[in-house]
Amino acid sequence: MADYGLVTQEQDADTGTASAGQNGVRFISHNYSCAVTGYEDFPSPTVYAPKLPSVSVSPSGEIIEGSSVTLTCSSDANPAAKYTWYKENVNPDLQPLSKEPQLVFSSIQSSDSGEYSCTAENQLGKKTSEYIFIDVKYAPKLPSVSVSPSAEIVEGSSVNLTCSSDANPAANYTWYKENQTLLQRSEGHFHFTSISSEDRGLYYCKSENKYGKINSSFLFIDVQYAPKLPSVSVSPSAEIVEGSSVTLTCSSDANPAANYTWYKKNVNPDLQPLSKEPQLIFSSIQSSDSGEYYCTAENQLGKRTSEYIFIDVKYGPKLPSVSMSPSAEIVEGSSVNLTCSSDANPAANYTWYKENEDSPKASGQIFTITDVRPEHSGNYYCEAQNRRGRHNSTLHLTVMKGKSLLMMIIIGLILVVLLLIPLLLLILRMRKKKALSSTTELNEPVETIELDSCPVYENVSDLQVNTGAETDDEEIYENLKKKKALSSTTELNEPVETIELDSCPVYENISDLQVNTGAETDDEEIYENLK
Repeated sequence: MADYGLVTQEQDADTGTASAGQNGVRFISHNYSCAVTGYEDFPSPTVYAPKLPSVSVSPSGEIIEGSSVTLTCSSDANPAAKYTWYKENVNPDLQPLSKEPQLVFSSIQSSDSGEYSCTAENQLGKKTSEYIFIDVKYAPKLPSVSVSPSAEIVEGSSVNLTCSSDANPAANYTWYKENQTLLQRSEGHFHFTSISSEDRGLYYCKSENKYGKINSSFLFIDVQYAPKLPSVSVSPSAEIVEGSSVTLTCSSDANPAANYTWYKKNVNPDLQPLSKEPQLIFSSIQSSDSGEYYCTAENQLGKRTSEYIFIDVKYGPKLPSVSMSPSAEIVEGSSVNLTCSSDANPAANYTWYKENEDSPKASGQIFTITDVRPEHSGNYYCEAQNRRGRHNSTLHLTVMKGKSLLMMIIIGLILVVLLLIPLLLLILRMRKKKALSSTTELNEPVETIELDSCPVYENVSDLQVNTGAETDDEEIYENLKKKKALSSTTELNEPVETIELDSCPVYENISDLQVNTGAETDDEEIYENLK
């Protein structure tokens, strides 16, 4: 039997050279072998700890999410090393990723990106590899969208929309408003310097790189704003007929929704409004409802007033009013105008008829009859007509003959005279009283005697209207005495020509004022008889 002995030698771990030492071989790299004594030149295979492990990745190109990836750890060791895989920043005391030479990802994910290392170990030692970086490429994940400010957005304010998405490589972003492209850039921000009501709506963004694209969920931008100019509509839109149902509608773009109020032009708006609803309803519209209407739209951010809308209610003629000019008695041979008018929409057409006659006498508002004759007397009626209806009214025309008119004038004059006589007598009596008081003052200058106060004239109130009764002689006597006294007084103070009593027309004709059915009374004779 052969005699085996232990042979020791040193070997440089890097060069593999060895050097012998007493009682064995010392290896810098802890490599060991044995040989039969006497046959040291034929040692056994060397045993040693693992060398620095090398790590490889397959496939060696770009790693895309979802693909299969294998990491391999290898180390020169004798006996063969055992391997363990780790990921950086993961506690190595926890369960290792793998205890196999290969770490296999059957469907690698973006979360698997990172730095990996492995260890190789046998009874003689342990060695850790350098890190290898696994960069998993993947399409953008679902973007998140946000708005700033997050509170109520008021028209005119500044607003920012932000879109962000996890992607490798980094994504490019595009903003849309209800399928309309707004902005495309690498940053996910969209800015409104002064947002308007037109910007209200649904927004979303798209995140995209070369591995894929994905749209965000919708983001609703609710812009608050005052009412816009209200629009007014009328139903039915065709011709509006009296008695029909009509609806006026007011609408305005506003956020929050507007409150509506209806008014009629030229009606005090401080009074009760017509309606506080979006619709103003006439269940049976009347001609008096014609006019201009408007509405207001109001919310907490403002108030706007619509333009006017004209409601033109069509209706048949109302009862016509008829008149005659001249309005007094119509004299034979004169001219007369008969006039007819009626409230109607559209304007009425007028036709004149005479009672019991079928054919019309005239058309138009005014019917003129020249050289009127008695046979023109009678009832005339006017018919007002439009496409919505007709209505008529009657008046009576009376034509006076020429002799009848003369008799009426005479009778009228007699009545006037009879009414004036009592009034005249009252005036004369008052003047008489004034004259009597003035004649008693003989020393008073004659200049104070006014022509208007003719004493004899003033005594005309004593005029007696009779049909045969005797004249009061005593009263006449007194009158004559006053006349002579007045004449003598005048001669003493002033020439007669300045008084001109004889020129008093009433005085000169006073005897004519006595109305009787017998012979006139001679004042001078009566005076002589009384003497």
